[in-house]
Parts: sequence; structure tokens; C-alpha cells
Amino acid sequence: MKKALLLLVLSSCFLLPAQAQGRYTYGGNRSKGSVVVTGDVAVKQLVEKHIDLNERVRTIPGYRIQVASLSGTASKNRAFEMKERFKTSFPEVEAYVVYDEPNFKVKVGDFRTRLEAFLFLQKIRLDYPGTIIRDNIYPMQIDWDEMVPESEEDI
Repeated sequence: MKKALLLLVLSSCFLLPAQAQGRYTYGGNRSKGSVVVTGDVAVKQLVEKHIDLNERVRTIPGYRIQVASLSGTASKNRAFEMKERFKTSFPEVEAYVVYDEPNFKVKVGDFRTRLEAFLFLQKIRLDYPGTIIRDNIYPMQIDWDEMVPESEEDI
């Protein structure tokens, strides 16, 4: 009897703190086959913070081609001259000068896939030797009002 009472007291000591932790439940109507998720409040707060950040920062991952990385005296002027020279040769492609201390880098293009960047790299490789493809995240101008919902439920 003492062993059973001792076991009951010890098990309640371990189970009560677990019940005291913050928990949340998310789920809808069970009759429609929805999923009910039960988890820690800290996880819910992190997910909400991630969603908030994604709603404020409208960026899309993509690729740019680095045409030059210049340092030294007059590197800023040379970078902007190279940008203008590139824009006259390829007016349909955007060009950017980025200062990454201590270098001025000239990057071109807003490519969605590495393949698109590679195909354009083949076009400019003779004029701009030493070019490389860089991963980059760039802001994309999206008209969110013109986005078409996939179904009526998305409205």
C-alpha cells in the first residue's frame, strides 16, 4: 500500500509541471476532416512572427550575375561606368552597383532560376570574362491586387 501511495505521489509530481506549461490548440470543425494541432505557445509565437515578417518583406529568391568586383582608387567610378556600358549593350536587363566593403560589385539581371542566369551568362561571357552567378534575394514588384485566387475558397 505504501509503494502504491509513493508511486502515485511521485507520478503526480512529474505530470503536474507538464500540465502547467503554456499550450494552445488550433483546429476547426472535426466533422469536416480538419486537423487539430496542439503545441507549445512559444512555437505559435515564432510562427506568427515568421508570418508577420513574410507579409512585410515582399521578396522573391533569385539569381544575379556578378560582372565585376572592383576595389582600390576610383573603383566606385569604374563600377558605375561598367554599369552604364552594360546598360547600353543590354537595355532590357537591369544592372546594379553594390558596395560590399571594400569592393564595389556590379551585378546584372533578376533571374528566377539558375538556368535562366546561366543562359544569359553564356551571352555575356566574352564581353565580361570572369562573371559568376550569385544567389541573391531581391525585391520583386508584384501587384498583389491582380493576383488571381486559385479557387473561390481563397477569396
